[in-house]
Amino acid sequence: MFIPYWTKELDLKMGQSQSDEDEEVKLADIQPLYALYMKVCPSGALHLHEFRKIFGVRSTSEDESLFMETIFKSFDTNRDDVIDFMEFVAAVHLVLRGNLEDRLRWSFKVYDRDENGKLDREEVKHIIKIICQIRRKANNMTPKEICDRIFDLLDENKDGQISLSEFMEGAQKDAWIMDQLKLDINARGWFNENWGKKT
Repeated sequence: MFIPYWTKELDLKMGQSQSDEDEEVKLADIQPLYALYMKVCPSGALHLHEFRKIFGVRSTSEDESLFMETIFKSFDTNRDDVIDFMEFVAAVHLVLRGNLEDRLRWSFKVYDRDENGKLDREEVKHIIKIICQIRRKANNMTPKEICDRIFDLLDENKDGQISLSEFMEGAQKDAWIMDQLKLDINARGWFNENWGKKT
């Protein structure tokens, strides 16, 4: 699970708890981010429609809407249907500063729609299809063909499912796989453009 904690540089890590050696964040470190958060969601709670705006997804297609809802839920760690400021900081950190392992774990969580810790072909094909729609660029392979190739390359034990370890290792070994598995939703561009002006 993606659990935020604070250090001086907003250096958040996934799945770790706060240690006694961590320093508290000074007010000056979080003021610019808080100002942005309140600009985007003056109510103090980021809702799904505001979240879609942040990520630049304006399509009303059912698949894209479901995809954005899945991503939204991946950041809503307490499952209260809003993203509070702490969850927002965790999302910003993942988008701007998260290392490759953090991003891959998050991507796996988004793909894993039934949250059983394994990806089946339908889950992968569903997300690949939506990513192809969002990217809106010509691809010489269908989502099914992309999915089949991903399984050929990642499903090492050929059990018809991709585990987290197979996902992590395979994505880091193959540039094509990494490109296909990326959740290309332009969040980095939005945060750099909007948050960068505040810091």
